[in-house]
Amino acid sequence: MKLDTTLSIGPAADGPGCTPEPDAVYGKITARLVPLLFLCYLIAFVNRSNIGLAKLQMQTALGFSDTAYGIGAAMFFIGLVLFEVPSNLLLRRIGARKTLLRIMVLWGATSAATLFVKTPIQFYALRFLLGAFEAGFFPGVILYLTFWYPHERRARVIALFMTAAGAAGFVTGPVSGSILKSLHDVWGLEGWQWLMLLEGIPSILLGVAAFMLLPEKPADASWLSQPERRLVQDALREQSTSAAAHPPRYQVLRDPLVYLLGFAAFSVACAVNFLAFWLPSIIAATGITDLQHVGLYVLIPNALGTVAMVMYGRHSDRHQERRWHFIVAAGVSAAGLGAIAVLHGSLVGVLIAAIATTCGVASAYPLLWAIATRCLSREASAVGIAVISSLSSLSGISAALVGAIKTHTGSLDAAIYLLIALLVAGTLVLAFCVRGDAGNLSTRTSTRECDDPS
Repeated sequence: MKLDTTLSIGPAADGPGCTPEPDAVYGKITARLVPLLFLCYLIAFVNRSNIGLAKLQMQTALGFSDTAYGIGAAMFFIGLVLFEVPSNLLLRRIGARKTLLRIMVLWGATSAATLFVKTPIQFYALRFLLGAFEAGFFPGVILYLTFWYPHERRARVIALFMTAAGAAGFVTGPVSGSILKSLHDVWGLEGWQWLMLLEGIPSILLGVAAFMLLPEKPADASWLSQPERRLVQDALREQSTSAAAHPPRYQVLRDPLVYLLGFAAFSVACAVNFLAFWLPSIIAATGITDLQHVGLYVLIPNALGTVAMVMYGRHSDRHQERRWHFIVAAGVSAAGLGAIAVLHGSLVGVLIAAIATTCGVASAYPLLWAIATRCLSREASAVGIAVISSLSSLSGISAALVGAIKTHTGSLDAAIYLLIALLVAGTLVLAFCVRGDAGNLSTRTSTRECDDPS
């Protein structure tokens, strides 16, 4: 093979005829990149969600109404949606390291500054800024991973990175709860103020660590040998040159495929948000009155969903198939949601249904991003990934919609059935409408699926 010959005769080869083993090379890359990116994403989730626990003290201390709190929560998503695309375009210009440094230092400082909030307007402004500064982190990391991994290896690594979202629950509950309780009134600060300060500082430190430790691209990775760097670069170059001519960068904004993928991501994210906001209440409604026990029960689906996400992504990579893997995972989550509506009075039934739903959506989300990054050309990826992520972030409004339906009907059932319909619609869109050659987003000359490796 051409690749073997090139690697074996290079002047910096490790030895005569030495050809790196691809699995070993990508395993080394994953070990170097993913743990730090995982920690960054974990603390991002902690910073965006700790306001939920802080509310237990903050709302009473500041005299905020539920309406004021709801507006503040929504302002985060507004800032996030508005700045996803500009941030990813800036990443293309200045690089991933500087982008992660900017994002994490600014969002960490903003999160910490929340301890000074006195009025609703200040609260709204800081939540908006938190969303604006965090904007671009998730799509930026997805874009960064495309600089390292070819299409056929992305589902597994994206799943590993995204497990941080589930792991954040293990931090937010016990750690944040401990800070609220043990540091209340220490040095004149309330527990919620300490919470904002102490959970904002790690973001700043991790941003500096990402800038210092993450290489910009394979050519900059001193811990890869020359043959290993060449193997990675050749794999990415082969996929890039096999694609059709790249469309202009902003032409992707006129392509329906981006919005179809965005709708599919939105439908999955709505199910994720439903579980995050309402599963504790659903479990408590089965008769569990001890809030600590409720928290422990919530951790069970999250833990199993995290495991399923990694295993399912690995299975998809092994079989080089995305579409049917996504359809099956989304179908399981839709069935799980239906079971929650039917079995809401039974703790065992709710837990089994929640496990199915969580495993389904957790497994589907990385697959959707693996499909999206294959469908987007290198030139279109910065804008396309950011647009899809922005549309997914609009799912933040679903929590308010579910709450309104529950208030009006006295039950979550109607909202659950609406979410099932939305999830089925997103699955049908991905199954029948998302088609086209990888890297040729604007010219539909083939009906070959994006995830077809042939």
